[in-house]
Amino acid sequence: MNERQPLAATRQRVREELRERILTGRLRPGDRLVERELAEDLGVSRVPVREAIRSLEAEGFLVVQSPRRVVVRQLARVDVEELFDVREALEGLAAGLAAERAGAAELKRLERVLADAGRATARGDAARITVLNSRFHDEIVAIAGNALLTTMLQPLEGRLRWLTSQNEHWAELLDEHRRLYDAIASGNAERAKAYAAEHVRVNREVTLRSLFGDTEPGERPAG
Repeated sequence: MNERQPLAATRQRVREELRERILTGRLRPGDRLVERELAEDLGVSRVPVREAIRSLEAEGFLVVQSPRRVVVRQLARVDVEELFDVREALEGLAAGLAAERAGAAELKRLERVLADAGRATARGDAARITVLNSRFHDEIVAIAGNALLTTMLQPLEGRLRWLTSQNEHWAELLDEHRRLYDAIASGNAERAKAYAAEHVRVNREVTLRSLFGDTEPGERPAG
């Protein structure tokens, strides 16, 4: 990484690299981030690393336990439940709006993402599948054309992508996305909204089982 790049570009590259390491599991919950080591690894000064850490803390990926100790956040069950509650509401809205507003060009974009996802699923390419699943939902939000909705989802994008990566039932996930596409392509906003909500609920159950083992899906901790 070239420190002679414009400072803003360096900050963004460092932030994106650290976020990607968390999303792909190279940095796991509880792992400690050391500014000096990261700066050496990325070939930058400690300033952009420090700023990236602040940014990722604000996004909910990191926890600053003390001035000298920063670790990757371990999501509690309630954190995951709350993220899915918000996702269900916002993505249902996005799908309904997309059904009302999608034209031929917008539907073609969704079809291309699904085709790419189909090829990645056939190869068993987990990293590519995660990227394309996120892109599919991003396209739906873009088609919805609601600037406030986009603004509300942006701070959650990384954590939602991380949650999506916990679902390794790739063929089933692809089928769900194809059915969601069909609902949007039908132009029926209520159908699209209902199916988007169902899609999120299914993924909630899969993710909770993946992260918390035998705990019953949908069950919240007492208190």
